[in-house]
Amino acid sequence: MPQPLPPGFRISAATGIHKGDRQYQQDQVALLQHPRIKGCLLGVVADGMGGRSGGREAADQVLLTARQLFERFDPVGDDSAALLRSVVAQAHMVIKLTAISAEQEPHSTIAAFLVLPKGDCQWAHVGDSRIYHFHQGRLIHRTRDHSYVQSLVDRGELSEEQARVHPDSNILIGCLGSEAEPPLDEHRIAQLAPGDVLLACSDGLWHYFNDAELGALLAAVSPRDAAELLVDKARSRARGGGDNLSLVVVGISPLED
Repeated sequence: MPQPLPPGFRISAATGIHKGDRQYQQDQVALLQHPRIKGCLLGVVADGMGGRSGGREAADQVLLTARQLFERFDPVGDDSAALLRSVVAQAHMVIKLTAISAEQEPHSTIAAFLVLPKGDCQWAHVGDSRIYHFHQGRLIHRTRDHSYVQSLVDRGELSEEQARVHPDSNILIGCLGSEAEPPLDEHRIAQLAPGDVLLACSDGLWHYFNDAELGALLAAVSPRDAAELLVDKARSRARGGGDNLSLVVVGISPLED
């Protein structure tokens, strides 16, 4: 049997979601606790695209697929990376099938991380919803967007700061529901430790922060307070032009804190 994180540590978590200045909410977010085994969590952010109802239906399908597969997942013997691959593959297939019978062209991003009872973590993402891993405010690793501007950054034609405010920052080169297979990226954290924070969020949130700002805020306050502060600050910086935004925050801390 896998052992949970040592009893001297605790996991705290929070989610946040806001419609922003859009007419419709097409983001979806979930933080799921395993139904049978403590210390096993699944965080999912899905940013839907495709018209009034199409985007929401696509994001809903991502969360429904994640929930169903996670309920059947066995943290003791099953492959965590395979679980996330299955979520991506099945959601992608269902969204494509939905498009056949609908006038919209539904698509969605996905950013999902799985915290396991031994303290390791697996994540997967498609699109421009992101996952960050910070330790005591310092960025350890984050996802790379499947977007046009990220390709410019990779070629050295734009800096990260320039990419954040580029007018074509919303153009994706990969997502769920597209004709092509989604460009799934994966990452594994061998062992989470006190001072670690995981953040998954849609571009409606990260667009308004650089990595250092996110790390400093997440190190300074609890996940619940961080979720509220990040949403409020993103709304303020959007100045009436903000997109839907959503986030999941999970923090590892010593029990005495």
